[in-house]
Amino acid sequence: MTAHADLVQPPRFATWLVNLFTLPEEESIVGDLFEEFRHIASKSGVASARSWYWRQTLKTIAHLFGVGFRVAPWSTAATVVGGFLLLRFVSGLPDKLLLAVTDRYLMFWSTHFRAYIWVLNAMAIAHVIASMSLGCVVALVAKGREMVATMTLALGICALIGTAVVWVGTHQAMDVAWILWSCADPLAIVVGGVIVRTRRSAATTRLQMHG
Repeated sequence: MTAHADLVQPPRFATWLVNLFTLPEEESIVGDLFEEFRHIASKSGVASARSWYWRQTLKTIAHLFGVGFRVAPWSTAATVVGGFLLLRFVSGLPDKLLLAVTDRYLMFWSTHFRAYIWVLNAMAIAHVIASMSLGCVVALVAKGREMVATMTLALGICALIGTAVVWVGTHQAMDVAWILWSCADPLAIVVGGVIVRTRRSAATTRLQMHG
């Protein structure tokens, strides 16, 4: 039982999530969780250990999220506010570009309507890419607190979307597709944070290996 437990690894995705939120001075958290996981696996079985590990993952992320704010509350808040203001500017760029192109090539679009529909779909993708790029910028500014800053910004946007959904729902029928698509931007912002955090962690690991 013990030998088998020593070979079992905790859920990789859960470990990856903890690493995303772990501050440089708290790198021992993952090791402590792993040691406790092995102990529980040897005593109560792998299934119990995995269940415990996931519960601790959620608790640890919530703890690290709060610590990230307490370490630098004002700079984190400023980064989030700056990201929100930048989002208002960036999110309008694809639409402005489409309007400029449409006005200039109006005759072309009138005879190639399918191409115009294709461009509209491309603009939707451009919105997501712009949000992801914004998430990368916010994460770059919030060094060591990449996920705290990007997730706070994303949650704030989700709150605004939720308010809009409630308001629209009281006046007309809800468009489920619109609701789901509205969540693409905050999700893309978080993905941008994940990209920056992952690359920074990999760079730090390489420096430690060669140091």
